[in-house]
Amino acid sequence: MHLVKNVDANGPFLGVTKSDLAFRGNYVIQGNYDGYEIFDISNPRAPKSIQQIVCRGSQSDVSVYGNLIFVSGEATSGRLDCGLGGVPDSVSKDRFRGVRIYDATDIKNPKYIQSVQTCRGSHTHTVVEDPNDKANVYIYISGSSAVRSPTELAGCSDLDPSLDPNSERFKIEVVQVPLANPVAAKVITKAPILAELTRAPQNTGRTASDNADRAATMAARGGGAGGRAGAPAGAAAAAGRGGRGAVPNNAGPVQCHDITVYPAVGLAGGACGGYGLLLDISDVKNPKRVFAAADSNMSFWHSATFTNDGSKMLFSDEWGGGSAPRCRTTDHYEWGADALFTVDGKKSLTFKSYYKMPAAQTNLENCVAHNGSLIPIPGRDIMVQSWYQGGVSIFEWTDPSHPKEIAYQDRGPIDGAVQGNGGTWSVYWYNGYMYSSEIARGLDVFELQPSAYISQNEIDAAKTVKFDYLNVQGQQKMVWPASFSLSRSYVDQLERSKGYAPEKLASVRADLSAAEKLSGQARKDFLAKMATGLHTDARGSSDAPKAHTLAFSVGDLAKL
Repeated sequence: MHLVKNVDANGPFLGVTKSDLAFRGNYVIQGNYDGYEIFDISNPRAPKSIQQIVCRGSQSDVSVYGNLIFVSGEATSGRLDCGLGGVPDSVSKDRFRGVRIYDATDIKNPKYIQSVQTCRGSHTHTVVEDPNDKANVYIYISGSSAVRSPTELAGCSDLDPSLDPNSERFKIEVVQVPLANPVAAKVITKAPILAELTRAPQNTGRTASDNADRAATMAARGGGAGGRAGAPAGAAAAAGRGGRGAVPNNAGPVQCHDITVYPAVGLAGGACGGYGLLLDISDVKNPKRVFAAADSNMSFWHSATFTNDGSKMLFSDEWGGGSAPRCRTTDHYEWGADALFTVDGKKSLTFKSYYKMPAAQTNLENCVAHNGSLIPIPGRDIMVQSWYQGGVSIFEWTDPSHPKEIAYQDRGPIDGAVQGNGGTWSVYWYNGYMYSSEIARGLDVFELQPSAYISQNEIDAAKTVKFDYLNVQGQQKMVWPASFSLSRSYVDQLERSKGYAPEKLASVRADLSAAEKLSGQARKDFLAKMATGLHTDARGSSDAPKAHTLAFSVGDLAKL
């Protein structure tokens, strides 16, 4: 992979921490701690900033849906009027903590139309589509800060649930947004997805500095640690080896950091401090926990990603809160890494392995697993992921027990003399390119290049997958249209797996080239006959599933 373009931070956002990304059409929206910025990416090699919206709230997690832009706000200094003067009073009606809604019908001039105030504020949020409800869109709120005073926002309670059943603890807030009247958006339910979880186990082998980093993270985030175990819904997780301080009723985390939903399979992954949750979202308004995974090597479960078929899931671990170096030669491979699981019957998770970017980083570089997305290479599970100043890592986890890096890009430390805060916050594939929110340096655009691990045909096939919009935490199913590059991708993969002998591969490639030169009915007949022959040949392949996939793709070409 290589860096295509960097757009340097400028104007009011110079020196301001950049955060997450969302995409709509030919635009990318980049959040930052003082607002958000919109870039025109009609030409991905030359993005242009078209609007900067100043509205402080931290961390300004952004999402889109239709003509709407949603922006999270959690900081106690956030104001309803978007002013930068802060809120000096401990209780104030001027304070904003929740989700702001903008009408971006004219994306060059979004209009701030509503604020949905929430009891914890919104550290992150997730837009959820309900296949059975086209009139509304929903938002899951993850807030990791303290609960507001009920004097400031009625109904907020930080009491133990045994004392107040309406307590905010162990719940996420669900917001309903009527698409015909988004100004009427409101919190409709508070789902207790963390109820009855005990404190997760902790690895006792940590050093004093490890524990100090962890304590600082937990104080800031409100999460917990883990010990590898699993618990079905309604059951407490396995007992741990050590605690994380005063937690009510020996309970686990009281809030989630982030939730990734996958409506096509009816599931969500909750990254919730000390636990990774599997959620049933078949009833979008009332998500339910079906399984909770804990792991003593995971300090802070940060985000989740499903494979395209929903059979596997990855959780990242933001050890140290993202500000500490966690990729040094002295750091354990498992710490600050990804934990990979299989999703078993939509009811449980089975741990398989860890993945951590393999290149050691210096003491000056904050480095830990952070946000990433799938790359639509057909027939394989490949992901691009940010690692702060560790840069970008692309890896394959088709076999979740043996993940491996296949590409990377590392721009080096922000400052080679002192530790600085920077690096890539998130990096996502969108319609043929990878876009990275670089905390200190602005917006980066990367392009994938062919190698021994990914062929040009696979890259070309990936570029045929197009989205009208993208919120990575709201996963959409990737579908590959029939194309010659798709069929050739499977031929390349059969070569890599030695599924066919070299002479057979050469014959298939020659037939595809001959078919591409034909047109009309002649092409259809040639491809149909070819597909039939490939299904027959697949029975003798050492990689029969992939050989049949190739045959089906050629059959689909015949139908065009």
